[in-house]
Amino acid sequence: MTDSTSPPIAKQLYIETVGCQMNVLDSEMVVAALRKQGYSVTKDPMSADAILFNTCSVREHAEEKAYNNLLRLKQWKLANPDRVIGVMGCMAQKDQEKVFDRVPFVDLVVGPGQLHRIPELIENAKQGDRHQLAVSLSRRDGSADEIKRSHETYDPLRDPEMRPTPFQAYLRIQIGCDKFCTYCIVPMTRGPEQGRSPERIVEEAKILAAQGAKEITLLGQTVNSYRWVDGEKTTRLADLLEMLHPIEGLERIKFVTNYPKDMTRGLLETVRDLPKCMPYLHVPAQSGCDAILKRMKRGYSVADYYEMMDRISEILPGAAVSSDFIVGFCGETEEQFQETVDMVKRCRFKNSFIFQYSVRPGTKGAELLEDDIPEETKHRRNLDLLEVQNQISLEDNLKFLGTTVPILVEGPSKWSVRKGQTGELRQMTGRTPCDRIVVWDGNMRQTGEILPVRITDAYAFTMLGKVETNEVVGAHSTESVPELVPLLRP
Repeated sequence: MTDSTSPPIAKQLYIETVGCQMNVLDSEMVVAALRKQGYSVTKDPMSADAILFNTCSVREHAEEKAYNNLLRLKQWKLANPDRVIGVMGCMAQKDQEKVFDRVPFVDLVVGPGQLHRIPELIENAKQGDRHQLAVSLSRRDGSADEIKRSHETYDPLRDPEMRPTPFQAYLRIQIGCDKFCTYCIVPMTRGPEQGRSPERIVEEAKILAAQGAKEITLLGQTVNSYRWVDGEKTTRLADLLEMLHPIEGLERIKFVTNYPKDMTRGLLETVRDLPKCMPYLHVPAQSGCDAILKRMKRGYSVADYYEMMDRISEILPGAAVSSDFIVGFCGETEEQFQETVDMVKRCRFKNSFIFQYSVRPGTKGAELLEDDIPEETKHRRNLDLLEVQNQISLEDNLKFLGTTVPILVEGPSKWSVRKGQTGELRQMTGRTPCDRIVVWDGNMRQTGEILPVRITDAYAFTMLGKVETNEVVGAHSTESVPELVPLLRP
């Protein structure tokens, strides 16, 4: 007989997240909603009452990995038929009923715009309602307003425990995208581009700061295209940054991902003039060849991108810029690939995320263009471009040797976690204002502080350092690449 006074047994949720920062934020909000229903998060899927996979559709590899992970749960589901398996995110929106066809024991499939329904759908599944589908309208299945409403996400349900660190948080200011690049499925899975109300964004930022977030990263598919119209007043990203800057407790503001044509002089001047705005900009180029950019329907030329980089150098001379590139896009010749190599050499990105093109069903690329570059060629170009970028990253990081930079301490480094370090003394890690990673021998008490760290060694991806003093430095210090140390050439 059960003691009626005993506390109810907590329900266990396992959630696995892949993909972009948007997915990380979506998972945080889903967990926040399910905690209200009595769930706690477990790292052991075998002990869970509900398992959720938050999926990505940007690359074919990510989708296939998600399906393989789902299929491995068949025995678990057969042994626990009352437990729930759900697929959420972009793959859920893209594949919809196909998920049930490939993995029949999945209980619910939920697109990014319907995540607020997950608590209800899980309970329905526990009552025997299987194969529940909750997705947003496609771009042609309703009026513009109906489609937008069906893709709205729910904010600001937040769960600090789901963040990468307790003092760093993502804040969505925009959802969807209207650029329709030929390789990209996001306009279909995330819906039309629409900004959130600046008042709601500021309200949520205050909540995050009160929860201990010192650094907030504003998220949007093309975040610098942010626009909110209220009567005759239009709020853009620069205006929003000015509204967020005074929030007490907030020390650093970043924003990703940026669109080259919308990197305006006014926005850059705002970043320059607001001390809490970090001089780090992620601006995907995707290719350094005009013919490929046109085939990708990116909406700008190489000259436009170079002009933007010159504008950044003029207004924010110490800024770090990172980029994305796709190699092996339809019809890309060796000469066209070399133009991309030349762009990386000219722009000297802090780092670049390099991807091999893969066809995404539902895109114009899949419909109109032939995927005619052999996989081995794509792989070679990926490695070649990565080698060029890594050399540049190493050269620029070496220029920091002997300098002191303000570091927001994130916690133990990946090496420390991998080696199983325990106790107060650990190898710690954090980031500079320009988003460079630094590690040093420190202690757990430093976590969440902003400390002056002198750089003692450097590699392509990481710099090594030593804390200069126990005093906490101001977060508003800016970082620029030192000019006194000569640039090393290969």
